[in-house]
Amino acid sequence: MIVHVYRRAASTPGVDAVIVATDDERVVRAVEACGGRACLTSSAHRTGTDRVAEVAASLDCEIVINLQGDEPLIHPEMIHATIEPLLRDSSLEMSTVCRAITEHDDYMNPNIVKVVRDARGMALYFSRSPIPHVRGPRPTLWKHFGLYGYRRAFLLTLSTLASTPLEQAESLEQLRVLEHGYRIYAALTEHDSIGVDTPEDLDRVRRLIGAHSRHEAANVGPGDRAHT
Repeated sequence: MIVHVYRRAASTPGVDAVIVATDDERVVRAVEACGGRACLTSSAHRTGTDRVAEVAASLDCEIVINLQGDEPLIHPEMIHATIEPLLRDSSLEMSTVCRAITEHDDYMNPNIVKVVRDARGMALYFSRSPIPHVRGPRPTLWKHFGLYGYRRAFLLTLSTLASTPLEQAESLEQLRVLEHGYRIYAALTEHDSIGVDTPEDLDRVRRLIGAHSRHEAANVGPGDRAHT
């Protein structure tokens, strides 16, 4: 799974380097076997944000992207959509990405995080619960993905902040940002992805990757195969 995520991240235009941060030597070996770069970090980190911050502390860069390793179907354009607001607006410290919810089951699924946005696109709240509760005309409902962009300096500050009650209650680390009074821009995307949280998610992802591989093979002619 991590190799799929790595390759999609590496194919994103404008990304200078992709580093897998992990406390598992098996993941390091898998990434290095495919020619990638991995960094073995402390096993004491509370969240993925803290793990990424450990690696970012030694980097010379302006923007850091945190892509979770359980998103093997992430589209490179989703990563670019997370980077672009930070390039466009120097006052932004953090960004993420979301898309419209089209399936009621996704709205009700606690493994799919929902986000509500203000008129400027800033996140108001994230929840595993179905938010907002709709009593009047139904607004657009937004599905959030585990993909974050940070100013490097802000990421290092964020890793020093105390965990917060809503973060702990929802088990959503981005709520630490909002509870401490910082902003998160939620960019829009038309692409979708599946975070692997359950065995059922894993089976679904395997089927989709297998179907995609078969489709690509069916569109490669004999002459193309000769040049592989």
